[in-house]
Amino acid sequence: MSQFFIKTEEDFTCEHCGRAARGNGYTNHCPECLWSKHVDNHPGDRASACGGLMKPISYEQKGGEVDLIHQCERCGDQKRNKLAPIDNLARLSEL
Repeated sequence: MSQFFIKTEEDFTCEHCGRAARGNGYTNHCPECLWSKHVDNHPGDRASACGGLMKPISYEQKGGEVDLIHQCERCGDQKRNKLAPIDNLARLSEL
């Protein structure tokens, strides 16, 4: 875990698909469509002024973990996010 990580527990409604998502402090994307929102500079800090939607563009598997790669549709920034056990794995085949 990054030394900059800030655990932020908050529920949200996905701005891409409209699903209500329950946050657990590590949740950073919608478990249904896998989209995210560019709200952090460092995980959990909520300091980004961008606010663009982050499209899941690919994924990478290392060992038993899967990282989603998101790209912001507003500023182009890319971020990696760990796949969560509750995520819709069928969506990975669409990437």
